[in-house]
Amino acid sequence: MTKTTIPEQEFAYPGSTGCPGCGANLVMRYLLKGLGERTIVSIPACCWAVMPGYWPIDCLKVPILYTAFEATGAAISGLRAALDVKGVQDVTVVGFAGDGGTVDIGLQALSGAAERHTDAIYVMYDNEAYMNTGIQRSGSTPWGAWTTTTPVGTTHGFKHEPKKDIMAIMQAHRIPYAATVSPAFPEDFIKKVEKAKAIKGLRFLHALSPCPPGWRTNPSMSIEIARLAVDTRVFPLYEIEDGKVHITRKGKGLPLTEYIKVQGRFQHLTEPEIAEMQKAVDDSWIMLLLKESSGT
Repeated sequence: MTKTTIPEQEFAYPGSTGCPGCGANLVMRYLLKGLGERTIVSIPACCWAVMPGYWPIDCLKVPILYTAFEATGAAISGLRAALDVKGVQDVTVVGFAGDGGTVDIGLQALSGAAERHTDAIYVMYDNEAYMNTGIQRSGSTPWGAWTTTTPVGTTHGFKHEPKKDIMAIMQAHRIPYAATVSPAFPEDFIKKVEKAKAIKGLRFLHALSPCPPGWRTNPSMSIEIARLAVDTRVFPLYEIEDGKVHITRKGKGLPLTEYIKVQGRFQHLTEPEIAEMQKAVDDSWIMLLLKESSGT
């Protein structure tokens, strides 16, 4: 019998209102497995603001604080300060926000929390658009993707701007720890969560979160798609600890087409456009390898 390092105890229960195949469900589940019950989660406007269920019943076995869209960084700073005043040191404070509430609307509050060295973990579950409000493009939407605000066939067409590099943004803040995680690789995920828990200061986790409605995918394929994101190096798994990059899973180096061909949001792309995307992925991978080899 194969032994795993995944804790058995559950703190995210069945009964969320998430869509079938929602990657964010597993992101929360694995996060709480790694952190345990002594955790407080602050959630802004996003899918997870409605997924736990209606008060007084929810699907999480930890306290939840709901806040405004832009306020996650400020909320976790306030929670940490309040716990410190009360002398409570064994509770982990978590900000859990989508990509829109992180790379766009909430970036100012996140930057402030990083600058203040807030002792908390910030998790961005990245479904690459504003999914809860109708699949509008965000700063984290990748180049070439269809959204309802970048409709194919119009003058502007699909999104022509590259995805924001939130990991580089957080590295520039000189926080002690940042890492990418994926629900397709739970042991890597939980290992990084446990490492982040043991570190003081602001820690950041960037979690890929496949979204069947927004990505136009079969809900049963969410884990396979998340795995392909790593194996095509669209979403490499790595960590930045004290400014040093370490790749934790290099992936198989599969062609990008394996990843995008199963997603309806990319079906409009031509072969030259796909080649352009492939070059961008290859260039980013080379830059990541150089960062790891140079120790920066």
